[in-house]
Amino acid sequence: MGALQEMGDAMFIKGQPPVRVTRDGSTYATAQILKASPCQQDEDSDSAEITASQAQLPEDILHHIHALMEIQDAAQAACVSHAFLRSWRCYPKLTLSIDSLGIKEDESRQDEVAREFISIVDNILKNHSSMGVKVFHLHTYPCSDLPTSNVDRWLETAIPPGIEEFELSMFKRHGTKYEFPCSVLSSERRSSIQSFFLAECSFHSAAQVGFMNSLTNLRLNSVHVTGEELYSFLSNSCALKQLYLSNCEDIICLKIPCLLKQLNILDVFGCLNMEMIESNAARLSTFSYAGDPIRISLGNAVQVRKVKFRHHHSPGALYYARTKLPFIAPNVQTLSLTTRAETINIPMASGKFLQLKHLEIVVCSPIFCPDYDFYSLVSFIDASPALETLILRNAVLTIRHDSIIEDQSGDSTRPRCLSEHFHDHLKNVMISGFCSAKSMIELTIHIIERSKSLVCLTLDTTRGHDKFANIGKCLQLSKDALVEAEKARVAIGRYVEGRVPSSVNLKIIEPCSKCI
Repeated sequence: MGALQEMGDAMFIKGQPPVRVTRDGSTYATAQILKASPCQQDEDSDSAEITASQAQLPEDILHHIHALMEIQDAAQAACVSHAFLRSWRCYPKLTLSIDSLGIKEDESRQDEVAREFISIVDNILKNHSSMGVKVFHLHTYPCSDLPTSNVDRWLETAIPPGIEEFELSMFKRHGTKYEFPCSVLSSERRSSIQSFFLAECSFHSAAQVGFMNSLTNLRLNSVHVTGEELYSFLSNSCALKQLYLSNCEDIICLKIPCLLKQLNILDVFGCLNMEMIESNAARLSTFSYAGDPIRISLGNAVQVRKVKFRHHHSPGALYYARTKLPFIAPNVQTLSLTTRAETINIPMASGKFLQLKHLEIVVCSPIFCPDYDFYSLVSFIDASPALETLILRNAVLTIRHDSIIEDQSGDSTRPRCLSEHFHDHLKNVMISGFCSAKSMIELTIHIIERSKSLVCLTLDTTRGHDKFANIGKCLQLSKDALVEAEKARVAIGRYVEGRVPSSVNLKIIEPCSKCI
């Protein structure tokens, strides 16, 4: 513990009342923690704390208080208290990173930072018995070239039978990624692990791990593991409830075995080489996918109620969602779609979202078509007879070349109407990044005239006021965005306000001084 400085006699726990630690550790507390009887409180009202002769905390309470401390505070307390030193040897949460250990990141002395990190971790694990550890986190950033032998030894030392939560994030600037040793997951150790997280590692030993009877949460980030290896691992993790995969580029085909009867969340992000997702998990309720359009099969998918679908680079993401998702997740109730490269207008397709109640569509820069036809989004509304809430976020805040203000093609007060459907349940509509595009005005008029149950209509000409109102901040707008916001306000006054029934609460949000 030599690398961690003693902080003195007074020890203050974050989020807890002040605690005073005596050198012998035999007794300590303030009147805020240990309350005397009502009579004694009156008699001792002028006293700031209860002395050692008056009160003594039981050892199990000491251990509980110690366990609530962050690792650096817990280590410092052990330096000044025999009681806490005994507790330290079975401290339950080992979170080892330069932040938790109080090491300052410095690009000019990377080697020195790495040596300090190794020294402190060695010292901690040397003074810890490894008994009682429930949570073990090891994050090596920014130390990029830690010897493999050190990491192997730390994992063998710090992970006891009974561990519940394991995290390993290995930062590597260059070279081969750290190969996670399956020997660490012996039968006694793996049987108790509930949460398992790997980042920046190779996990080619996944198929050899064996049964993970208690595992409910699995997260793999930038991990070298094939689809076949992962399938074998998942087949031995029948209690799994949540699976998160991000940037795992070795997976071509992700198959979820039917043995995962408890799996309810599947999140796949940025696995660039993935071509197919096939899930046979009967209770899957939340599905999130970010990447290029691929073949997706969710089995019967009767339980899937929430879907997030993000396409950042491929064109036609909304087209794909409109034509494919009704058959992939027919019972979805909450749908969130994000696209950055939409160039194809949405067709009036046959598939329906019969149970969809909440729809959010986000269109972003930099590849999004500047003259995109927003009215084509009516296809989503028409396909969702139970829809109650619609949120459209337009993050492409540039001057529109198809502005209705400058339209010379004819009578703009008579927008086209390509759909005769009424939206009987639509109550709340918000459009942020509202612009003067003729197609957006047409979409808004369509909603007003065909949604008899509409209660609230919010037209936000900024970059999403609702996301920042609670923290008193705004995202600054460019000169072009401010010009377009002014045009949008004129368009609302000219073409929208007069059509809004008195029963509808119309909210118009304009840029403020913080947006400039």
